[in-house]
Amino acid sequence: MTRLAEASRSFRTAAWLGWQIESNWTDPFAFAIYSLAKPLAGALILMVMYAVVATGGLDNPLFPHIYVGNAFYIYVGAVLTGVSWAVIDDREHYKTLKYVYTAPTNVFTYLLGRGVAKAVISTVAVGLTLMLGVLALGVEVPAGAVNWPLLCVALLLGAAVMAFMGIFLGGVSLVMARHSFFVGEAVAGALYLLSGVVFPVDVLPGPLQLLARGVPFTYWLEAMRRALLGEGASEVLGTLSDGQLLGVLAGAAFGLGAISFFVFRLAEQRAKERGLIDMDTMY
Repeated sequence: MTRLAEASRSFRTAAWLGWQIESNWTDPFAFAIYSLAKPLAGALILMVMYAVVATGGLDNPLFPHIYVGNAFYIYVGAVLTGVSWAVIDDREHYKTLKYVYTAPTNVFTYLLGRGVAKAVISTVAVGLTLMLGVLALGVEVPAGAVNWPLLCVALLLGAAVMAFMGIFLGGVSLVMARHSFFVGEAVAGALYLLSGVVFPVDVLPGPLQLLARGVPFTYWLEAMRRALLGEGASEVLGTLSDGQLLGVLAGAAFGLGAISFFVFRLAEQRAKERGLIDMDTMY
């Protein structure tokens, strides 16, 4: 019970701290513009690209699936970067990571809490991006036909996968001397091409398609599309039922949770031995 209370306290405190760091540098209006400009601009860029390149433009049947996938992928980049960046931010910007380790704090849940602010901001961005698609771009998401149980369960499992992957990258950042600033963005960018965000995984060459089928976000985006649009975008994944998609996500969340905990503890031990907890690369 003591450890559970400590973990809960660490999570709540880190979530509050993460929100303060993300939001208190300017007034609410400027913060709202800053937070929403990037995802909305990305949606408009995708719209223009699809209108110019794709056969049929925005009337192409694949466009709603691509748009929904792009909207929900906002979560991935934000959470992976938010959790892993907390290590760099606390160690080299605020110089407080060493104090986190000396305080009665559960570092694992502390880092998860630091990612909450990014998740909250992303939720608003995802909602507005979807609203733009429905109101202005012809993306049909009938509220009465939405599969809410699938949507909620898939969203929770996807959030767990993102959080644990962020913890994994946080451990990597602990022992990297340089370039750890870009770990979250680099991984999110690579997975963007393999998760079927802007094109179905069916069009990938054989080896890359196999690799894409090993990425949890491929199944997560398929589930989110089915929940909102009634059908997925991939014929390859079309043979899987909704329950099988959720099973894959649950297995990925469990596996990544165990792997991320092991890797983070291993990296943490190595960082302590090499004096990297309070390292300042000045890079």
